[in-house]
Amino acid sequence: MVTVAPLPALRPRPEHAAAVAAVPYDVVDAAEAAALAEGNPLSFLHVTRPEIDLPEGVDPHSDGVYRAGAAALARFVAQGTLIRDPEPALYLYRLTTADGHTQLGVLGRVSVDDYDAGRIRKHEKTRPDKEDDRTHHLLTLACHPEPVFLTCRSNPEIARRMRQGTQSRDARLYDFTAPDGVRHQVWRRTGAAAAGLSRAFVAVDALYVADGHHRCAAAGRARAVRRDGNPGHTGEEPYNFFLAATFPDDQVRILAYNRVVHDLAGRTPPVFLARLGAVMAVSEGAAPVPAGKGRFSMYLAPAGGGGRWYGLEAPRRAVDAGDPVESLDAAVLQRLVLAPLLAVDDPRTSRRIDFVGGIRGSGELERRVERLAAAGGPAVAFSLHPVSVAELIAVSDAGRVLPPKSTWFEPKLRSGLLVHEL
Repeated sequence: MVTVAPLPALRPRPEHAAAVAAVPYDVVDAAEAAALAEGNPLSFLHVTRPEIDLPEGVDPHSDGVYRAGAAALARFVAQGTLIRDPEPALYLYRLTTADGHTQLGVLGRVSVDDYDAGRIRKHEKTRPDKEDDRTHHLLTLACHPEPVFLTCRSNPEIARRMRQGTQSRDARLYDFTAPDGVRHQVWRRTGAAAAGLSRAFVAVDALYVADGHHRCAAAGRARAVRRDGNPGHTGEEPYNFFLAATFPDDQVRILAYNRVVHDLAGRTPPVFLARLGAVMAVSEGAAPVPAGKGRFSMYLAPAGGGGRWYGLEAPRRAVDAGDPVESLDAAVLQRLVLAPLLAVDDPRTSRRIDFVGGIRGSGELERRVERLAAAGGPAVAFSLHPVSVAELIAVSDAGRVLPPKSTWFEPKLRSGLLVHEL
């Protein structure tokens, strides 16, 4: 069983929700965050990316930046932009994209104990510097300002209770469409309705981190700090929990995470194609999006530009490796092409490779390759088939990690709609 419990949330007044709601802190850099928040003093980016309100060039990890975020949060509370719900509640969160994709999940607090015990399972390694940043940030704010994105195996009782909750107009808090075209709707469930929904998670044996690994790790570290400073620690204090939105696995959508390599490791395009043909089947004139698992679309441009698309198909023995990680397309591409042919031995640290989320489309791959080729040398991009949620769960259940930059989740959750105070 896992814990998905009500929380006494800090949240925007309904009339301010659209202005407050912001993209997650880690999908934009400082310049992009500043552009999104320009002219909007209520944007939650003033809390999650507070460097946008400080002089250009400030160290984003300095104490002054974290304090600026806390000051922005306090200002939102003092001016009444954010209010505290009078009683604990669970919240239903529906996202609907312009192309009709819909996902409905439960926003509430989940347990650090579940994370430590492996009932909240991860698929990604965390970096100490990013853990430090998130831990410092949430301890300075004294809250979890953004939800972790979780998924779980679909459960009929949870689905029934969620559908029931969305049928009440009186329970609906927010309904707005963000600038990217995604509609966000939130309903509040209190009392017996919240308790029943919480109890339904008793039948769930595990939750899976989709997005927010560093926020999970920071929650554990922040709990340790607060616990060590509290002689009367009981395990029920708010710092023992963190904010998360949990969606059933049959509603979660993963897009591809594509690759752009800046050069051909000293090879000309004809030589590279010949070497590539020895490890994969290569065809000319392929579509920019691969048809399925084990297939790749490649955009290759010679020096000066003027590239074209190729189709690649890996040998079945590589795809059917019998290992939940090594059989993934990102691992196959790394093993057969990126490392041996393009000298990208460690994609986590190499400066010769960029990763492009599938939401940007194949045109972005073409633009990047043509820009690199115009600068004087050949370049190449690979469009991948997306990882499935079933594959993500299998890797997590095995206690393994996905290859770096394997998943791009869409739509993104908005920050600022709920805050869990410590």
